[in-house]
Amino acid sequence: MTTTYVNWGESTVQLTWQERVHLPQQDLITSAHGFCFLDGQLMMVDLNHRGWDFPGGHIEPGETPLECFKREAMEEGYAEGNCAFLGTIEVNHSENPIWDENSPYPKVGYQAFYRMDITQLHPFKAEYESGQRTLIHPNEVIDYYDNWNDVYRGILTSALKVEK
Repeated sequence: MTTTYVNWGESTVQLTWQERVHLPQQDLITSAHGFCFLDGQLMMVDLNHRGWDFPGGHIEPGETPLECFKREAMEEGYAEGNCAFLGTIEVNHSENPIWDENSPYPKVGYQAFYRMDITQLHPFKAEYESGQRTLIHPNEVIDYYDNWNDVYRGILTSALKVEK
């Protein structure tokens, strides 16, 4: 397990990477994300107003975390592929003084993470929330992702260990 504190807006939130745990109950999982690979290269997407990131987003009603990740990979990177569950980030607001019971997020929630081995990379159309995509060597991710931290490094390490 790897833990770090990050600033999300005006909030300080504790993030803990939990490799290959079972998915927690569905209502505590707020989003799904992942690392997508093609021929050893990592896909990054340039999200409008946020910069370079890996695909992912909020789970829609009736959607499973895996369905969410696959949808986000298609919408943001125009990629489809085979997925493997990596684990979860526990997002803990217990030490966040501005969190309250009316928050849209649970006090302790989760983000599910997957690895995708891309089987189809469709033409990029920039129809949703990303303006471009690129494929990079995984070691270059810190040159693209502004908020790279030890938790994300742990997830990428887990993704790179998955046998194809």
